Amino acid sequence: MHSILLLLLAQSPPAFEVHEATIAQVQAALKSNRITCQTLVEKYLDRIAAYDKQGPAINSLILVNPNAIDEAKVLDRRTTPAGPLHCVPLIVKDNMETAGITTTNGALVFSKYIPAKDAFQVARAKRAGAIVLAKASMAEWAFSPYETVNSVLPGYTKNPYALDRVTAGSSGGTAAAIAASLGLVGLGTDTGNSIRGPSSHQALVGIRSTMGLTSRSGVFPLSMLADIAGPMARTVEDAAKLFEVIVGTDPDDPVTAQADQHKPFISLDANSLNGARLGILKAAYLRDTTDPEVISIFNATLNTLRRAGATIVESPAIEDVKRPERTGPCMGFKYDLNRFLAARAGQLPVKTLTAIIESNGFHPNNLRRLETAEKAPENGPASAPCLLDSQYRDQLREAVLSAMNTHRLDAFIYPTWSNPPRLIGDLNSPHGDNSQLFSPTTGFPAVNVPIGATRNNTLPLGMTLYGLPWSEALLINLAYAYEQATHHRRPPKSTPPLVPAKKPPTR
Repeated sequence: MHSILLLLLAQSPPAFEVHEATIAQVQAALKSNRITCQTLVEKYLDRIAAYDKQGPAINSLILVNPNAIDEAKVLDRRTTPAGPLHCVPLIVKDNMETAGITTTNGALVFSKYIPAKDAFQVARAKRAGAIVLAKASMAEWAFSPYETVNSVLPGYTKNPYALDRVTAGSSGGTAAAIAASLGLVGLGTDTGNSIRGPSSHQALVGIRSTMGLTSRSGVFPLSMLADIAGPMARTVEDAAKLFEVIVGTDPDDPVTAQADQHKPFISLDANSLNGARLGILKAAYLRDTTDPEVISIFNATLNTLRRAGATIVESPAIEDVKRPERTGPCMGFKYDLNRFLAARAGQLPVKTLTAIIESNGFHPNNLRRLETAEKAPENGPASAPCLLDSQYRDQLREAVLSAMNTHRLDAFIYPTWSNPPRLIGDLNSPHGDNSQLFSPTTGFPAVNVPIGATRNNTLPLGMTLYGLPWSEALLINLAYAYEQATHHRRPPKSTPPLVPAKKPPTR
């Protein structure tokens, strides 16, 4: 009998490991009854308990959903999957409204705000079966592309690859949590950098969509002229699965009127680089302070792309388009935030940016920027500054389209950052952010994919694939082909698989 028991134990599969797990692996384990949704969620909660405020204390999460296990139990009682994201533990940036769960935008003034309704993308993910596991820390107001610190969660969010380094911002909490396998996939937002930069710093895939393909309703605004929300994940496939769910027309965000007709069909193909034409966008990343190691890694990436069958166009110049000077802001933070607050009158403790400043419920580092925004004119869409801004954006779009058509390009490529992640607290050394101009100004899509790491292979680096409007399926496939050819992502050493507790011997 003893030998039979040992044989059965030897044949039983090992416990499912959530560290670096993918959606496909999780759902296969659920289907085969190797794990339950409840156990899966508990495993992620164990990792959060071990690594977010203890151990390396990466400090990436503001709040854990207290109902996550109960929601998992509900999914376990189903006889069929809820949808393509069935039992996917999701990390959500805390500027995205979550029904029944505090949403702060990183600011103390909103620390008790509990929305009645989910942001559109959160609702889509939940309807597809995802569980909001936790709300992620962020650069307060989504202001900073460089670091993640706010007034709600004390201290900085740390880069799990090097605990003395920044995560970038403003979606640094989502990035750190997903990189450390505290959740399966995440949602971030990106106005100038904030999905792509943190993804580059933490060896993730991040997707910034074409303006109008994904809704921003239910997201605290920074600037609606450029705000986008979207996926962050450890693999291209997982990012694509989340992306397919959140795309769609939303009556509450008129910019998405054409989203349904442009919804991409994504069928991943590892041979997508063969025959692709990629142009090096040197204007995005070459400057006096660009780190030589970044250039070296990017050059190696170019060789990999060539071996995979891509044609690299060395210098497809884009016409230099100058932004109008001294015209004043076009809408922007004050304009958009005041309207967001007004739409939630009676639900929020403040009604205007002026009231926020008077509340003192924010990080002191942001006082000057808040006051500057308050003193500036609102300048609505019909104002002279907005008309000039619109003209500039149109000119840059035409310049990009002209260059891509002239050189028959499928995408532009460049390092997402020109320098390694800074030390926490360092705001003097070169930041290296290459994301602020092209995608945010034109509204064209961009995808970050890992391409290696600097500083003795410790600090991750990403590449941006930047393309034509509505070309997400192509960009995702190019990223997937590169990922499959290289497998550059490595998990951070600071958050390894948890060692199961040893059971006491039986007598």
